[in-house]
Amino acid sequence: MPGGIAGSAGVTTSQVKSATRTLDIIEYVVAHERPLVAQEIATALGIPVSSLSYLLATLVDRAYLIREGRRYSPGPGLERLQANRGGFTLAERAAPLVRTLRVQLNETTSFFIRTHWDVEAIVTETSDHALRYSINIGTRQPVHAMASGKALLAALSEEDLDRYFRESTRKRFTPATITGETPLRNQINQIRRTGFGKTESEYSIGIRGIGRVVRVEGEVVGALSIAVPQARYDSALERRAMDLLERTADLLDTKP
Repeated sequence: MPGGIAGSAGVTTSQVKSATRTLDIIEYVVAHERPLVAQEIATALGIPVSSLSYLLATLVDRAYLIREGRRYSPGPGLERLQANRGGFTLAERAAPLVRTLRVQLNETTSFFIRTHWDVEAIVTETSDHALRYSINIGTRQPVHAMASGKALLAALSEEDLDRYFRESTRKRFTPATITGETPLRNQINQIRRTGFGKTESEYSIGIRGIGRVVRVEGEVVGALSIAVPQARYDSALERRAMDLLERTADLLDTKP
């Protein structure tokens, strides 16, 4: 795939070591009936304190561990790793994939659902670049100005698309916002051919977006998207992002 997995064999080995250490920490803490201090964990597992601090902070952030003062104990997040007879919500299923996509691209990545003629973010991960675009959970934006929204419009039946154009009021957010029915329909036809919705400064000046519809068992459930400042956007990033969006959407298209 374009862009591939960054780094060399050494980086891969380092990533495997970190994953192994993370599992070792979880298993060690769970095996003890009392909270443990970091030094105990470091000594028992042979993990440098500098590395351990980062791993513990990540596990606490994800709720796999709880920190009380200097001591660590199992957290409620571990329950998510057990079989869930009630099934996982769409947001719970999408969250780890959105996070992985954000890590691979280091660009803001979100999962949107359609709420009438808006899209609403139910999962989002923000880039750690100084120059970045951010989205709040629960934020709603009109479908015509967002890459995810355009992708979802393209997935509508002709009857529903006609209803959209009858009912919607399409606000112009920037000089680049496409609001007219004819140019929007042309764009939708293009999306149906390529599978990707795209925006360029349509909602926020200087931000480009790429969106991909997600289907579960054939039914449209939402759309993945990335938002990239124009300064970092180029053809190589676009190709890699489209490839990863397609792969990630396919991973969600499995029965939970």
